[in-house]
Amino acid sequence: MQALFALPLSESFLRVGIFALCFTGFALAELRWPRRRQHVGRWQRWPSNLGLVVLSTVCLRVLLPLGAVGAAAFAAANGVGLLNRFSLPFLADALIGFIALDLAIYFQHRAFHRVPWLWRLHRMHHADLELDVSSGLRFHPLEILLSMGYKMGVVVALGIAPGVVLAFEVLLNALAIFNHANLALPARVDARCRAVLVTPDMHRIHHSTVPDETDSNFGFNLTWWDRLFRTYREKPIAGQLGMTIGLQTFRSPRWLRLDRLLLLPFVDDRPHTESPAHEATESTEQGLQPPQQERRQAR
Repeated sequence: MQALFALPLSESFLRVGIFALCFTGFALAELRWPRRRQHVGRWQRWPSNLGLVVLSTVCLRVLLPLGAVGAAAFAAANGVGLLNRFSLPFLADALIGFIALDLAIYFQHRAFHRVPWLWRLHRMHHADLELDVSSGLRFHPLEILLSMGYKMGVVVALGIAPGVVLAFEVLLNALAIFNHANLALPARVDARCRAVLVTPDMHRIHHSTVPDETDSNFGFNLTWWDRLFRTYREKPIAGQLGMTIGLQTFRSPRWLRLDRLLLLPFVDDRPHTESPAHEATESTEQGLQPPQQERRQAR
């Protein structure tokens, strides 16, 4: 019982420490070895992207303070969940729990692209005009809350151990920062990593404005699920340097503001109030592309 009460503090230190290390390390690495030339600077995007992390963290602490690790501790203490009904070796229990969670996150990601109202939340993540370490943190607070609720349900239903859940969440956050980074990996390293892990070049395709490419490479940790369910795409049509990041709309600089990002799920598919000529001029002045028709007007 004492260990259970001590968990939140030690968990917080672990999460913050690894997050800070990964974010700083990959942020410096992408400056040293950038994959693409970026036309929208960090100073335009990072304040809002990092602001979303703060808002999401506050929302989770207030509305879902138990979290996935707390839900796992509850399930373990009460013998709830599939894995808690068996006496498996620790390694087997951990491996099954980790793989099951990763598969659940893969299907969750696909659902956020398939279900119209979920896409409205998730498209805020895709509306980023560049891709770097901060993009891996750019999610609407409502999406974060829904994701956490879903994850807690999966954890309790399967009875995944608290330590496994903590390790999974820490690794998921670290790899989200890594595979969103504007980082150039040597071709051989990228190919070898892709046998198991999602790399920046692989995930960047998912952020293409081309709909068929956006609906591919859904994995965050393991590449197996995209290969198994035939959603894997090796290369973008225009190449890594020629592809356009983001959506075909929401390309005005004003959609980089935090208040606009929070409102983005609730606006029409064609949200611009200015005339097309004004919008094109504003975008050109900021080094952005003029908006086109959004890829999912039905949504």
